[in-house]
Amino acid sequence: MSRSPWTPLHARLHQTLRHRRLLQPGQRILVAMSGGQDSLCLGRLLLDLQCQWHWEVAIAHCNHRWRPDADDNAAYVAQLAQTWEVPYYGADLSPAEAAAMTSEAAARTWRYRVLADIAQTHGFEVVVTGHTASDRAETVLYNLVRGSGADGLQALTWGRSLTPTVQLVRPLLNVTRSETGQYCRDAGLQVWEDSTNDDWRYARNRIRQELMPYLQQHFNSAVEQNLAQTAELLQADVTLLESLTDDWWQQAVQMSGLSEPVSQVTPGETQDYWVNRAVLRAAPLALQRRVLRRLLLAILPQAPNFEQIEKLVALLSAPNGSQTDPFPGGAIARVERDQIVFAKPT
Repeated sequence: MSRSPWTPLHARLHQTLRHRRLLQPGQRILVAMSGGQDSLCLGRLLLDLQCQWHWEVAIAHCNHRWRPDADDNAAYVAQLAQTWEVPYYGADLSPAEAAAMTSEAAARTWRYRVLADIAQTHGFEVVVTGHTASDRAETVLYNLVRGSGADGLQALTWGRSLTPTVQLVRPLLNVTRSETGQYCRDAGLQVWEDSTNDDWRYARNRIRQELMPYLQQHFNSAVEQNLAQTAELLQADVTLLESLTDDWWQQAVQMSGLSEPVSQVTPGETQDYWVNRAVLRAAPLALQRRVLRRLLLAILPQAPNFEQIEKLVALLSAPNGSQTDPFPGGAIARVERDQIVFAKPT
C-alpha cells in the first residue's frame, strides 16, 4: 500500500501523538472504522505515519443492523481493509439484538464492549476512534442542556481505559469535522454516508445540523472550536478536583469492609456507609458535592441527579435525627450526631 502525500494534518497528528503521549512506537492499534469521513481520515493518517511509529494496525467495524444498507456498509469497510492491506475484524448484532437496542447510549456501550473484546482476543493494546473537536463541542452542548456538571461537559476526553489491558484513544480531538471532510476529498477517499445522520429524532443530529449552525451564524463563528477548548479546560479542572476529592473521601467516608477507593468498588459489595459530618463540613461546597456524589454512585442503581446529591449536602448541617426520603432502591440517609449513616436495605 502506497503512502498518501504528506499534509499539514499528518504533521499535526504526529505532533499531537508525541506531545500528549497518546500512542507509543511499536504498539498494536485497532482502528474503529465506520466508513464515515472521520474514521476514514484517522485510519489513513495512522497508516501513513506507520513507517515512523512502527505500529501494527488493524481495522474493526461494528454493525448495528439499524439501517437497510448496514451490511453493505460493513462489506465496504472490510473491502477497504483489504485494499489497505491491514487485518479486519467485524462484529454484527443479531436481528433480535438490533431490534431490542433502541438507544444511542446502548449502542455505544455495545460498540465499546465489542471493540475491547476484539482487542483483548487479538492482542491489541489500543483502540482508536475518530472523534473530533466537532464531536467534543456537540457533547458539551448536549450535556449542558441535560443539566450536567463539569464532569459531563468534559466527558469526551483524549483517552481512558476500556479494560486493564486496553486503552481507548481519540487522537483527532483537535481536528474539526470540516477538516476531516476536506482531507478525504483531497485524498480521494470514498466516504460511506450514514443516512441516520439526517434523522432529527436523534438529539445529536439536531445539535449538529440546526443548533451549531445557528450559533455560528448568530453568536460566534468559532463556537465549535471554543466549545472544544472549554471541554479541554474543564478536563484539567476535573482531574484536579478528582484528586482533591480522593483526599476528602479518605478523611470523611467510611464503609464497612472497604479499603479501596470507591471508584474501584462494585456497587452492592458493602452494606453500611458513614460520612463524618464534622470533617466534610470543612471542605468547600464543590468538594462536598463530589464526595457525596461518589457515595451515591456506589449505592444507587443509577447515577444520582442534582437533587439527590443536595439532599445529602443538606444533612451535613441538619439537626440530629434528620433523614432523607428513600433514594431509588429504598436506602435512607439519616443524621446520627456527627455522622450521616447510609444503610442499604438488605
